[in-house]
Amino acid sequence: MIYVSNPHAQYQTLRNEIDNAISRVLIRGNYVLSEEVKAFEKEFSHWVKTDCSIAVNSGTDALFLAMKALDIGRDDEVIAPSFTATASIAAIGMTGATPVFVDVESEYYTIDPESISSAITAKSKAILVIHLFGQAAELEKIRLIAKQNNLFLIEDCAQAHGAYFDDKHVGTLGDLACFSFYPTKNLGALGDGGAVVTNNTNLAENIRQLRQYGWDEKRVSQQQGWNSRLDEIQAAILRVKLPHLETAIDRRNELAEIYDQQLSALPIKIPERRQNTKHAFHLYVIQTEQREELFNYLKQHDIISGIHYPVACHQMPAYTDLNEEKKCLPITESLVDRVLSLPVYPELSHNKIKFIANTIKKFFR
Repeated sequence: MIYVSNPHAQYQTLRNEIDNAISRVLIRGNYVLSEEVKAFEKEFSHWVKTDCSIAVNSGTDALFLAMKALDIGRDDEVIAPSFTATASIAAIGMTGATPVFVDVESEYYTIDPESISSAITAKSKAILVIHLFGQAAELEKIRLIAKQNNLFLIEDCAQAHGAYFDDKHVGTLGDLACFSFYPTKNLGALGDGGAVVTNNTNLAENIRQLRQYGWDEKRVSQQQGWNSRLDEIQAAILRVKLPHLETAIDRRNELAEIYDQQLSALPIKIPERRQNTKHAFHLYVIQTEQREELFNYLKQHDIISGIHYPVACHQMPAYTDLNEEKKCLPITESLVDRVLSLPVYPELSHNKIKFIANTIKKFFR
């Protein structure tokens, strides 16, 4: 069976290093926010090229705490794409703010700058940019819109470890940026985990307080906070994986190029790459009018593909009543019926990628 993602395969590749790292934590006897977390925060900041990294319990918590640090809450609006993982939108709701859904670019699946401009109101407080599937959003235009309208810019990099816009790593171009370390991510723990990165030391210190009850160094709550701590075992695992990440991203791109070569003549749309960016290929997403049939055909041949995402957030019952005009997002609503994610992760062999491609070719004969 070939799965759309396979974190267990990566564990097998790095098994000895990961097992030794876990043993190191167990023997040392410190299990939460200790040596491993501090070391990982330093190493991750160095990798992303930001001044500060704050490790938290999940990518969702990273977004929530980032928005709380920016004082986003009730009566505020956060502009965000509807075509995304629900976790990103859930984080907005956790603050008490209202998500304002906008459309995405048809070529790249990322938030459409023109849609942002038309969605700005007196209540707008921030733009949530989601670098979906590993593709960097159009940050140059979006940064200008944010600056002109005095809006915070938050980057959701949960699917974009290793993606670049121009020569800068995503996560370095907004006020704050958030990463997820869920096991299937490009940099994945073996449980939940996340981080907020920033060059603003005041915001970083605020988030450090917010992640642990609002405590200062003397464990006195200086503000109301939460419990969102990365544990030592997950930090140790992430420290093992981080030095291998650039090689893993290059491998994802190599596999994506094989797919491109094998599938370009078929009646499907293969992923486009934005100019002056590096795609991280968290997912390799195609479009086809025969999505359901192809999904089932692949499954019959022991290939598990994925649908990211079958329902847009603005179409979900939890969010359908947010906009009285029942906003239509034509590109998003077209994509949810057409997208299909093919298996892509570093441990896949060239032979398996070609087997998947040949199976797709047989379907379209």
